Amino acid sequence: MQLTKESYKKLYENEGNKTKWWITFPKAFIIGGLICMLGQGLTDIYSYAGLDEESSSMLTTITLIFLSALLTGLGLYRKIARHAGAGTLVPVTGFANSVAAPAVEFCTEGYVTGLGAKIFIISGPVILYGILASMAAGVFFYLS
Repeated sequence: MQLTKESYKKLYENEGNKTKWWITFPKAFIIGGLICMLGQGLTDIYSYAGLDEESSSMLTTITLIFLSALLTGLGLYRKIARHAGAGTLVPVTGFANSVAAPAVEFCTEGYVTGLGAKIFIISGPVILYGILASMAAGVFFYLS
């Protein structure tokens, strides 16, 4: 399908004005805040159980990643994200969803050509450039 500038402009005008930002912004803020509140609650529970601050934080991150992957596998994360938008993408749960969603979507194609080939399709560039940026920062701080 070849789009001309005129057809793109018409498509944008038809679809672009349907977003009700005065509704979507607060929903994203509230649901993202609830996810962060859940994380803080988990940290407090783990600290109350006797773990130190570092271990509590690490276990909270692991729990949030697990819950996000579980909800993605059950098909519930997409329903939450439909209402929350960026509220579900910003915390660590969004990254976990970006890894788990292609795995769920392409698992029917087999473990090698489906799951293995597609699992990092969305988050791969983030991981790659994150590693490269951290290496560059490490070299910079080592030399300075």
